[in-house]
Amino acid sequence: MSDIVIQAENISKLYHLGTIGSGSLRREMQLWWERKILNNEDPNQYIRGGKKIDNTEAVWALKNIDFEVKEGEALGIIGHNGAGKSTLLKILSRIVKPTEGIVRGRGRISSLLEVGTGFHAELSGRENIFICGHILGMKKTEILKKFDEIVEFSGVEAFIDTPVKRYSSGMYVRLAFAVAAHLEPDILIIDEVLAVGDADFQKKCLGKMNDASKQSGRTILFVSHNLQAVNNLCSKALWLDKGNIRARGNTKSVVNEYLSALHKNSWIKEFSTLNEAPGNDLIRVLYVELIPHLDDPNNVPDIRTPLTVKFRFYNASDNIVLSTDLLLFTLAGECIFDIPSKPAIYEKGMVEGECTIPGNFLNDGSYSFTLHFARDTSSELFSYEECLMFDIADYRESINWYGKWWGYVRPDFPLVLNALIK
Repeated sequence: MSDIVIQAENISKLYHLGTIGSGSLRREMQLWWERKILNNEDPNQYIRGGKKIDNTEAVWALKNIDFEVKEGEALGIIGHNGAGKSTLLKILSRIVKPTEGIVRGRGRISSLLEVGTGFHAELSGRENIFICGHILGMKKTEILKKFDEIVEFSGVEAFIDTPVKRYSSGMYVRLAFAVAAHLEPDILIIDEVLAVGDADFQKKCLGKMNDASKQSGRTILFVSHNLQAVNNLCSKALWLDKGNIRARGNTKSVVNEYLSALHKNSWIKEFSTLNEAPGNDLIRVLYVELIPHLDDPNNVPDIRTPLTVKFRFYNASDNIVLSTDLLLFTLAGECIFDIPSKPAIYEKGMVEGECTIPGNFLNDGSYSFTLHFARDTSSELFSYEECLMFDIADYRESINWYGKWWGYVRPDFPLVLNALIK
């Protein structure tokens, strides 16, 4: 027997924008007569290529998607918003039908595509466990057997008899995922719902999915913008871009290719004239670039990668005591460090600067650089904020930890343990 549990062949999905239909019962009856009795062509039938049809426009949400998923495999699906990820999961979950193509599969499927699917706001958490479990295909005896485990996993024991309309969004998704996770399906399909949960719960969910895939042999399809989670959980990945498959294969290589395409344009800013360069009458920044020290240019910087920042600016003042600060910030606006240059006297003209941050210093995450220019180390001349933005990917060798590594920095200092001999 083949070990393939999901096979998608030429899956395409077309949506019509605007209003479909005449808006008149008389006209609709006339169209029905023409289609069914006179066998005329349906004017609302789609045309390939996104051509306008009456008052609508055809848009392909997915186009010619082919892939296979084997039993026990975890497939990560990545891409920007609107790439077609959720549409694909809805087709695989049999919520919507594809316009073209066919999906073959075997085994019981459980889908968690939206927070609290099947929940009734007026009913308690206890009652919703039974309703949601029944909708997902669990029998009452199965729900009773796993009820305590579901409640414990969700962490909402104190509120289990409270109507879920009083739950926070985090409590809502915790209970919903707990039910779906304990269904023990052959195939588990999960959309980006875990983003609502806190870090501890996300770690617990990822651990549960990892156990389901690697120990229980269940198949998982996982859509997430948390690329660290995709890397840790999934062995294969699929990158969707504007409804098409941009890349597929080994998770690390696909994620690296995705991040490289996403962020390379923000690694350099260069201006050909002083008028278009950011700055003022005193300072104009013509060039700033982030240069990761990578063996393969298609890879993305991770925590081990040294980073060099180069910049060039025009100083419009003569005989000025000038210094420049390179500041690194998190996307939340917290400053990681401030590296100043030594103050020196400069004449009017071009000035270049360079700074290298060693590898094994920054933690994984998203960051931005700011250049700050000052006279006499006290008077601000210009501040070029968020001139560079970049991501640092995670790297964990032989570490089964799915949560965020603590801290903003992650230095590779030796910590040695010695066993004491009794």
